[in-house]
Amino acid sequence: MKSKFHFEVHTQWQKDQFVNPKTHTSTIDGKESMNVSAAREFKGEPDKRNPEDLLLSALSSCHMMSYFYVCQQQGIEIIDYKDTAVGTLELRADSSGGFTAVQLNPVVTIKNKNQKTLAIRLHDKAHQLCFIANSVNFEISIQSEIKIL
Repeated sequence: MKSKFHFEVHTQWQKDQFVNPKTHTSTIDGKESMNVSAAREFKGEPDKRNPEDLLLSALSSCHMMSYFYVCQQQGIEIIDYKDTAVGTLELRADSSGGFTAVQLNPVVTIKNKNQKTLAIRLHDKAHQLCFIANSVNFEISIQSEIKIL
């Protein structure tokens, strides 16, 4: 049996609401609103979140949560987790484009040195489970590093 979940985001723009016409508000019921703009490269406000940043953030966060899940199943205690997600977006002559690749670079600190090999392998399992990774059409590579406390 498949489970279905629905998510809803409200995007609002109004003429002359912001200095930059590409800036708008994204609201999720019950959560703090955020102002979003185009990326600086596309004449947006550089101090605002942009869709490209949010996509990378979603991929990085989803991978981390999936990784925590599979590590918990295997009894791996995570002490620290840091990631730097780097994406490549290609723009075509007709001004369309899209991400062609993303690399996640998680650095994970665990307690038990005997679990290091398993901790490295579990990134593949986490990637298979990640909802966001399963929703995109470009390559996602993972260059992980495991440290021991």
